[in-house]
Amino acid sequence: MEVIESVRRMQERAEALRAQGKTIALVPTMGYLHEAHLELMRIGRRHADTLIISIFVNPIQFGPTEDFERYPRDPEADLKKAESVGVDIVFMPGVEDMYPEGFQTTVSVRKLTKHLCGLSRPGHFDGVCTVVAKLFNITKPHIAVFGQKDYQQLAVISRMVMDLNMDIQIIGAPIIREPDGLAMSSRNAYLSEKERTSALSLKKSLDLAQEMFWQGERDAQKIRDEMVKLIQSYPDTEIDYVSICDPITLEEVSELGDGTLVALAVWIGRTRLIDNKVIEVQDTNS
Repeated sequence: MEVIESVRRMQERAEALRAQGKTIALVPTMGYLHEAHLELMRIGRRHADTLIISIFVNPIQFGPTEDFERYPRDPEADLKKAESVGVDIVFMPGVEDMYPEGFQTTVSVRKLTKHLCGLSRPGHFDGVCTVVAKLFNITKPHIAVFGQKDYQQLAVISRMVMDLNMDIQIIGAPIIREPDGLAMSSRNAYLSEKERTSALSLKKSLDLAQEMFWQGERDAQKIRDEMVKLIQSYPDTEIDYVSICDPITLEEVSELGDGTLVALAVWIGRTRLIDNKVIEVQDTNS
């Protein structure tokens, strides 16, 4: 496994791979890798000749009050985990190489970012789109893999790729959960044992929405109210949003149907967690 820290060196390496006719898959990460990241890499491994991952905690997607400095980092463990799933190249650039003095360009997707996390994290998705566009230009992938836990991020990146005619296939990977149901996230490391129990309210509220739908409830406000009540019954929870929305536009809907997206962000103590579920019609044959 090769580790590359220089932007120029990574571009040259990617160009050489393409010249050899190799297909490239990219999995962008901010490090502190866990099983969900590794599953993205396994998917990338199956779809391309060469698997590249990036490890870069991107400062421009963090707000002034957010957790950039305390975001967990463990590069040594990350490299071991990456090697265990067959990663070929790890791109680990420095901030100064990615954002040299005088840097002033951003990439913005306007409409999709005005919902969900975009409302409470202004500028966040400009930072995400900018760094992902740069990573695409540096690693030159044919395929890029993103997790569906960050549903809005996946939607925004897909839109950017479509709108800017980037010749890259975006693959969305299903949410990977801990045995207790908590969606895997690097930020789970922040949770105390008590907070971990409260964090389970996210998945339980999503399951409640699905169950209410199966029982015939279609009114989005009624389902949202019950979800909020469940989450607030746990200590140390503060709801950022509970959204019931169109899975394509992310605009709120008044009635649920097959494929409606239910997404939420909740503060558990000082840790902000997200989760989501796409509503499914009940399989009467099972």
